Amino acid sequence: MARRILWASLALAPATIAVDLLAHPGKVTLFVLAAVSLVPLAWLIGEATEHAAEHTGAGVGGFLNASFGNAPELIIALIAVADGLPQVVRGSLAGSVISNLLLVFGVTQLVGPETQINRRSLITQLGLVGAAVVVLAGPVALGYTGNPERHSAVLASVPVALVLLVLYLVVTGRNLREHRELERDEPAAGAWSMTMSLAVLGVATVLTAFVSEILVHSLDAFAKAIGATDFFIAAVIVAIVGNAAEHGGAIVIARAGKMKLASEIAISSSAQVALLVAPAVMLLSLLFTHQLPLSFRWEELAAMAAAVALAAVTIADGTTKRWEGGLLVLAYGIVVAAFWLAGNR
Repeated sequence: MARRILWASLALAPATIAVDLLAHPGKVTLFVLAAVSLVPLAWLIGEATEHAAEHTGAGVGGFLNASFGNAPELIIALIAVADGLPQVVRGSLAGSVISNLLLVFGVTQLVGPETQINRRSLITQLGLVGAAVVVLAGPVALGYTGNPERHSAVLASVPVALVLLVLYLVVTGRNLREHRELERDEPAAGAWSMTMSLAVLGVATVLTAFVSEILVHSLDAFAKAIGATDFFIAAVIVAIVGNAAEHGGAIVIARAGKMKLASEIAISSSAQVALLVAPAVMLLSLLFTHQLPLSFRWEELAAMAAAVALAAVTIADGTTKRWEGGLLVLAYGIVVAAFWLAGNR
């Protein structure tokens, strides 16, 4: 019954796009419609990833989910760059890394079974995020010695972005090759073909991108309604909304008992945002009137470092535990409260 409702509710996404184009309702109404539309899309991306993982294994499946799930975030970030909103972009990128490591990974442990996970793969992905935190310290420090958007900050961010991209491609490429060698199981009966799984992921990602754009453009009205700062909206709400489909997919898969795949999605997504999406947006911004220096706030960098440390502690024994998931979610709540109190830069 629930699956039938989810299949039927997929019509909400094109309906929301049509309402935005034709009816022009209030921004708050659009925000609610878009947010609700992302729920069935989250389920569909999780469903397609689960079927794809039948052919590839959990490691490659998690990478596919992270890649398709982060595509809308990349699109949203470039739109915000074009609109001259660098603080919103940086906040959403940092918030995405933090929410994946604390909120999503924590919730998957709460709703999924206590079982073994691929410690080596997850530690590798966490190591990438930790390396990104260290490399980003330079642009962050530069952002506090003058205008964080100045041209020198942009120039200093270019080599940092290139280092992050190369590091991600080299380490992730090796990691995926190892996964392919170790996780070659026959797909279960009834599994979708790889072609169908990728096609569904592609369509769901495109719809998610459109719906996410509508939601982001209606965030300002929503922010005013709840009295939040631009920094809080970017680092918390845009970050969660921009990854809603991906987050939801990981949780759906965890509820199905596939914790290896769910944990790969949460952790590999954080690595992909930090070392692929963020530097890619920075380099692509050079084509725009407004460039994006990687001069994050110290609060963002500190929260990312703390998230890496906490996630590493829960992964250390190679098993998931509900109390550890609760600890991660609690830590995310503390970060959210800190971001609320931090105010704008």
